[in-house]
Amino acid sequence: MNRILHVVVCLAVSANLAHAKDDNPAYTTVESAGRDYQIQGEYQGTVKPKDSRWGAHVIALGDGKFHAVGYPGGLPGDGWSKGDERKHVDGELQGDVATFDAGEFQLQAGGGQMKVVSAAGDLLGVLKRVERKSPTLGAKPPKGAVVLFDGSSLDKWNNGKLVDKKYLGATAVFTKRVFGDHTLHLEFRTPFMPKSTGQARGNSGVYVQSRYEVQVLDSFGLEGKDNECGGIYSISEPKLNMCFPPLAWQTYDVQFTAARYNAEGEKVKNGRVTMKHNGVVIHNDLELKHGTPGRHEEGPTKDGLYLQNHGNPVVYRNIWVVEK
Repeated sequence: MNRILHVVVCLAVSANLAHAKDDNPAYTTVESAGRDYQIQGEYQGTVKPKDSRWGAHVIALGDGKFHAVGYPGGLPGDGWSKGDERKHVDGELQGDVATFDAGEFQLQAGGGQMKVVSAAGDLLGVLKRVERKSPTLGAKPPKGAVVLFDGSSLDKWNNGKLVDKKYLGATAVFTKRVFGDHTLHLEFRTPFMPKSTGQARGNSGVYVQSRYEVQVLDSFGLEGKDNECGGIYSISEPKLNMCFPPLAWQTYDVQFTAARYNAEGEKVKNGRVTMKHNGVVIHNDLELKHGTPGRHEEGPTKDGLYLQNHGNPVVYRNIWVVEK
């Protein structure tokens, strides 16, 4: 996402591997992602001496380098809340295990688990690698819903492009149909780009009514800002960073009420949004005091759904709307 203008960058997305740069691959399948991806992910378990519950994110940085984030109480959305303490430590691959030296203890991640070992070599606990799924993943459109994309047709879209013959590419695509108040369900997948950071890592955006950008980004393990996944750019950061690891399918479920205008075209009431990311509420009846840059300005007319192209092979599926 850009703050003032968006330069649309066309990207040819292959089925298995795309390149942002020759030395900066963007993997689009688990099979092609390599060993580092098998270590990256979410971990959860208990640690002595008090058998306290911990969650951990292991983020791959390329070339066998990793960063780990520890969450006392459990993973985000499963025991840990925003504002609680987090622990950070860097590590690197040693054989088939990523090792993180935190001084008084060491983390050893590999083979589907993370061992927590004391400085004296005692095993303090084992965190298992988990692959969470959104409770709304694969949600079927209810009766009366407008199905925008089910993998079979691009008829509802302008500038649409199929990826792998079943996904909708992030190609600055927008709906032919326009909407006012509505509920939106959408599923997305970010690529695995281990050597990229920040806004260069799996970037796209969901513009509700083409006016309010909900960020799509590989923000796995990050703090959760307004320009990271789930944030509404320049308006609000999410209540919790619920971003799953790259290549995992994720969901946005949005309840949107459009801004209201009088007969003279003056805004008299701001729009509002309630939103879930992977089944967890991250914006609750949030007032949208202004639009966000990059697509259309606020206005009294209905407008379409827009999916931003930011040069990364992000894909979408199972998109439907219920008009109010």
